[in-house]
Amino acid sequence: MLIPVQKATEIILNQTEDFGCESVPFIESLGRVLKEDIYADRDFPPFDRASMDGVAINVDSFNKGQRDFIIENIQAAGSAQLTLKNPANCIETMTGAVLPKNTNAVIQYELTETKNNTVTINTDDVQFYKNIHKQGLDCKKGSELISKNTLISAAEIGVFATVGKSFVSVAKQPKIVIISTGDELVEVNEMPKTYQIRRSNVHTLVSLLERLHIKSDTLHITDDKELLKAKIKTALNDYDVLLFSGAVSKGKFDFIPEVLDALGVEKLFHRVKQKPGKPFWFGKKDTKTIFAFPGNPVSTFVSCVKYFEPWYQKSVGLPFENKPTAILASDFEFKAPLTYFLQVKLENKNGCLYAHPVTGNGSGDLANLALADAFLELPAVRSNFAKGDVFPILTYR
Repeated sequence: MLIPVQKATEIILNQTEDFGCESVPFIESLGRVLKEDIYADRDFPPFDRASMDGVAINVDSFNKGQRDFIIENIQAAGSAQLTLKNPANCIETMTGAVLPKNTNAVIQYELTETKNNTVTINTDDVQFYKNIHKQGLDCKKGSELISKNTLISAAEIGVFATVGKSFVSVAKQPKIVIISTGDELVEVNEMPKTYQIRRSNVHTLVSLLERLHIKSDTLHITDDKELLKAKIKTALNDYDVLLFSGAVSKGKFDFIPEVLDALGVEKLFHRVKQKPGKPFWFGKKDTKTIFAFPGNPVSTFVSCVKYFEPWYQKSVGLPFENKPTAILASDFEFKAPLTYFLQVKLENKNGCLYAHPVTGNGSGDLANLALADAFLELPAVRSNFAKGDVFPILTYR
């Protein structure tokens, strides 16, 4: 029996798994999910810091009318704090350097002239703490900088380095194998016979998982029921997640549902009210999760984006509920009572995202995926979709 897309999604999201945490070098954590809160180990900035190259002065002297200041010393970035000994003098101070003691403003070089070791200030716009980044202005020691369950980007990497977190705790990635089946498939570097095709779905799925920073293994099994059973049994022992492409429909050699049942995998549903991807099969065995996608390339592609990605995001603690939307750019008709995943080309125009339908030749049209950017999710309750209507979008670029 076909189940609605919404029900299939609900079942899948109720079967998420916690794969635990691991500590990794901070520089290798890009794209991972943080599993600890990160706190400031000291004030930021940790000292009053010059934000311009220039001269540090005592503003009281300037306010008394003084404009010429003898250079007493140079405060370099990374050097110990100097002290201005004579308030009528100045200290040259570089960007990032600690503010010298007894000074309280930095005047950038562009507003000065230097002659015979004396700086003349050519502006009247001087205030206390001008061009000074005050200690603790950004945050105080002990304040939270990054919350756990944050997806780590280059910005977070910089924070880890700043607070001395050489190792960080991240969500473990599930161990995944992608399995293709069928005697008609040959390797990429082989020349197919007239009745054969090259394996492509597996490599598509590998790349979709790479977007999530998940490494996966691949396996191909021919259409032999006993061989399938033996190989899949081993895979269930060795992996957290099995992703299948093909052999889940009603063909004479579509053995996957039968073999999974024989191996004790609980079928949670088989066949969804959607196009493409109707024969999609999903099940569990203990903590092992099985996604068995239909073999047609567009079906495999959209099913992975629609179902596996939010399942993974929820499993590792990422938000998954906010669905982006796009505006249908032209009228479209689809009469079957199924949720339709329409391939679209996206256009950002005047701050709005428009989805232009891309004509294809069905779920087997692999090349057509390269012409589109996303799938627009059209609900099963309608058959006519008007230009200007807004629908959820599944992007893959």
